[in-house]
Amino acid sequence: QVQLVESGGELVQAGDSLRLSCTASGRTFSMGWFRQAPGKEREFVSAIIWSTGNTYYGEFMKDQFTISGDNAQKTIFLQMTNLKPDDPAVYFCGRGTSGWGRRAVSWDYWGQGTQVTVSS
Repeated sequence: QVQLVESGGELVQAGDSLRLSCTASGRTFSMGWFRQAPGKEREFVSAIIWSTGNTYYGEFMKDQFTISGDNAQKTIFLQMTNLKPDDPAVYFCGRGTSGWGRRAVSWDYWGQGTQVTVSS
């Protein structure tokens, strides 16, 4: 059974940094992060492709977010810096078995999400 376990979300102050982590079980082709604010669609943040090590970012994400990972451990991290009041959301980790994409429908499995809250 494939599982994705995220952690690291918490309440922080504006301007703070935070690191999220996600560990998958089973074979993976790709892993990535999306975020979803209340009433909004799930938004692509970043992804990593294990076979090439290539990383991808959503529009305007690269300045504030950095994805990294350990292929052997099937663990990815999302380093977030200078968090802003409009960054709060539930951050979801996704796993792709044969591909990836900037749309949520392209991913096969999801974690339960981890809440990031930013106070001003």
